[in-house]
Amino acid sequence: MPTPHALPRLSPLALPRHLPRLAAIAALSLLTATTALAQEPGADATWKALKPDVFGEQPIAEASPLVRLTAPVRAEDAAMVPIEAEVMLPAGDTRTVKKLTLIVDENPAPVAATFSFGGARHDVTLGTRLRVNSYSYIRAVAELSDGSLHMGARYVKASGGCSAPALKDEEQALKNIGQMKLRVVEDGNAGVSSGDATQANRLSRLQLMIRHPNYSGLQMDQVTRLYIPAKFVDNIEVKQGDELVFSMVGGISLSEDPAIQFSYEPTGQEIDVRAADTDGRSFEGALKPAG
Repeated sequence: MPTPHALPRLSPLALPRHLPRLAAIAALSLLTATTALAQEPGADATWKALKPDVFGEQPIAEASPLVRLTAPVRAEDAAMVPIEAEVMLPAGDTRTVKKLTLIVDENPAPVAATFSFGGARHDVTLGTRLRVNSYSYIRAVAELSDGSLHMGARYVKASGGCSAPALKDEEQALKNIGQMKLRVVEDGNAGVSSGDATQANRLSRLQLMIRHPNYSGLQMDQVTRLYIPAKFVDNIEVKQGDELVFSMVGGISLSEDPAIQFSYEPTGQEIDVRAADTDGRSFEGALKPAG
């Protein structure tokens, strides 16, 4: 049963042209936390309506043993909900991981991001932070090289993430927009990091953060009381030498200052990042191996 003031459902591929219509009622979503959906058998009804829009009639292996999604049961901050998705193929499986799509069922634009991977990836680990607008399933759907789809899901209790005020004022946010941090994170442990890509091993990850307010179009300027137009990072490409590590197409559900941590196969070649936002700005960064 939907919440009384739930935001209207949009096509998951809809562009921010719909956001002004949503803005007038976005603030009301903050008042519905106590009446939001409890996890129950009917809580995935939205997914049943959403799935054909994103994947057509293609079958999906739900609760697949190949995909593991971790997320908090109750989020501390609905505007920055940490999630991590792992896709692990069994030994001897000749298929590779081609794509990973992150979905927040109850968000106004449910498809948070789609990642496409280069190379022959038999395992992928990817973490980021998402906005969650009301109690919702978060889903990670992996597409393998044979075209099959496999899903992991977690139910998260959070509310108001898409309309929560930005952490920084607009002037400060725009001043630093596009600044990047890129580093190697050993063994997936953020406590031991290095800028030397030659020291990475097979279990290493890269951590990328881009300074960007990632405005959703549902946030109110606390001074003018006007809604801030949508402005967010919608494309990222990471390469190692000439080889693609991943490319991403993103939406409004990625948090402010998008942060992505991902596994990769280190070769010692330079890591290059190119990104762009919906205003046409381009950003670049690199991690150079030690000489």
